[in-house]
Amino acid sequence: MKRPQWTAGNRIELLENGEYFFPALFSAIESARHEVLIETFILFEDKVGLALHEVLVDAARRGVRVDVTVDGFGSPALSEAFVRGLTEAGVRLHVFDPPPRLSRRLRPFRRLHRKIAVIDGRIGFIGGINFSADHLLDYGPESKQDYAVRVRGPVVAQLRHTARTLLEPGSEPRRWWPHRGATPTTPPSPLAVAGPAKAVVVTRDNHRHRDDIERMYRLALHAAQREVIIANAYFFPGFLLLRSLQRAARRGVAVHLVLQGQPDIPWARWAARMVYGQLMRAGVHIHEYCERPMHGKVALVDDAWATVGSSNLDPLSLSLNLEANLIIEDRGFNRALRDKLQPLMRDSCRRLRVEDTAVRRWWWRFGVGALVFHLLRHFPRWLARLPVQPQRVQPAAETPVVVPAPSTGPAQAWQWHGMRRLGEEALE
Repeated sequence: MKRPQWTAGNRIELLENGEYFFPALFSAIESARHEVLIETFILFEDKVGLALHEVLVDAARRGVRVDVTVDGFGSPALSEAFVRGLTEAGVRLHVFDPPPRLSRRLRPFRRLHRKIAVIDGRIGFIGGINFSADHLLDYGPESKQDYAVRVRGPVVAQLRHTARTLLEPGSEPRRWWPHRGATPTTPPSPLAVAGPAKAVVVTRDNHRHRDDIERMYRLALHAAQREVIIANAYFFPGFLLLRSLQRAARRGVAVHLVLQGQPDIPWARWAARMVYGQLMRAGVHIHEYCERPMHGKVALVDDAWATVGSSNLDPLSLSLNLEANLIIEDRGFNRALRDKLQPLMRDSCRRLRVEDTAVRRWWWRFGVGALVFHLLRHFPRWLARLPVQPQRVQPAAETPVVVPAPSTGPAQAWQWHGMRRLGEEALE
């Protein structure tokens, strides 16, 4: 597969939290004329999921081809009525690696963790925001802090290719097939955009792009001269990325990490703190965001490099999951992102000191910390060596198959009617 190339002439807008992301995306879907493509890890049947359901059904009924792909682990409990409402309207609903029939077991590794939307090949969205109400501030203290971008310009074609290749493995889709039997039509050319941004879509999969996202982070850190700000939800990088952060700080770059201080998954903060000491002793500044759970996956370097996407800096995202980030070179975008992150660090974070990690050194003397650190750091490589059951892209059975929802999820059942099974072998 040819690696995506940098493209110029893009207009990229930062969208903070669901209050800005959902209205922008739903408005684009309401204006769609040809195609709506969506990939997401989580789709819940709450007020956000129901609002998405409504605009997708309306689009499909007016003849737009709509493809929605969800992850079988992240979205395990949609009701039969919710699914049937989509499929009967003509929405093509797909699932990545669904659970076995009549089984509650779900594979928690190698997930489709990307969050991508493309409308008519002209407007794209990418970031870390799922389709769930906990991305809205009115959800309460557990609402997530997160970011996405709206993109117009040539790089949208790369987003579309990323999403369509999962559905149509082995070939680059070149023609559009409206779902109501119309004659195939050539997709419209991208909007004429005079934006200044250069951009490229970088993915991580388990075939030819195993470390592309991590490598882009390391290259940016190597080139950094003045400032690095990374805001990330789940932070437990491998040795090479840790070393790049330390080296940047030691040569005088102001390296700031904005990490979870009030995590939605308690062990995530504990794991991240295992590496705090060595980073701070190298001069890295660590800020724990304590207002709400931090769910963002963004970074900036100096004045003209930034990234927004789905990839955390932990073993799952960097070594196992399917991820996608947009890399951006644009001074205006960096200013916008910095204007969001600096007040966050100043007003909503607790800045840690080296002394704050001293209490954990006792555990290291007895080897407990070292054992856990190496277990978490190396388990993706160990897991990759285990036999994996082959996964294929195949139509779901025509007869509806009802799978009981996990006991910890909503009291609903998932119904796979009208879906396709998507696996990693679909990716080149």
